[in-house]
Amino acid sequence: MGLEEKLPSGVLLSTVEGLAGYFRKASFWPATFGLACCAIEMMTFGAPRYDSARFGMEVFRPSPRQADLMIVAGRVSNKMAPVLRQIYDQMAEPKYVLAMGVCASSGGMFNNYAIVQGVDHIVPVDMYLPGCPPRPEMLIDAVLKLHDKVLHEKLGVNRIAQIEELEHEALNAIPTSAMKGLMR
Repeated sequence: MGLEEKLPSGVLLSTVEGLAGYFRKASFWPATFGLACCAIEMMTFGAPRYDSARFGMEVFRPSPRQADLMIVAGRVSNKMAPVLRQIYDQMAEPKYVLAMGVCASSGGMFNNYAIVQGVDHIVPVDMYLPGCPPRPEMLIDAVLKLHDKVLHEKLGVNRIAQIEELEHEALNAIPTSAMKGLMR
């Protein structure tokens, strides 16, 4: 049963936000920022076995001006942090960041002065992908979740209101240091 049979008069209605979200989610152009072992898994994601082209991510872009998704794969040193920020600033809007691996997400096992304890200290992160290193299947799942987020994103004035609402929720959230779990 095709779409034509579900629509009685052949007319399909949508919103501009819905169409824009659909087209944006289907055409991510990732900028690679592979810094450690997670980069091998990210390269595997682009290989024929996992085929990132299915998700509209045909080519990993060599220039940040051609990219709208930054995949930070691996640990970020303090020396590399300004470079990461510069590449993020040069990316096209709207831009998204995926922190791949535990080192990019929280510093991982490198709890020292030389490694940034989470790439979210440098750039805003849209999706965290745990693992050491995460498998390509996990990266596919994170990309699909990011697709869903992009699909339901607002545009224009509605987008500004959505950002303010999300920031308000984040500021009013209970800090993890105040959360008390059941100790066994």
